[in-house]
Amino acid sequence: MLYSIVSNDVDNSLPLRKTARPAHLERLQALQAEGRLVLAGPSPAIDSADPGDAGFTGSIVIAEFASLDEARAWADADPYVAAGVYADVVVKPFKKVLPA
Repeated sequence: MLYSIVSNDVDNSLPLRKTARPAHLERLQALQAEGRLVLAGPSPAIDSADPGDAGFTGSIVIAEFASLDEARAWADADPYVAAGVYADVVVKPFKKVLPA
């Protein structure tokens, strides 16, 4: 089943993100290689694809996991969590409707 992982950053998270980003991307690339990643990306803090020093306010991951517990465990092990990037993370089942 698909799950959405919606994370909200702490204030001024950009330096923390930069430090943990390689390990964070490595995990996402592993999900992609397994064919389980639907989409992933950050939410820019300003209306720009490249927010520069303004940074980001959070992230969204939609991926396939065997269970809600597995999705939560994966989210809890994110390097951004360990680095203190996220203030909170919400994991929920997700039903893709469109595009078909």
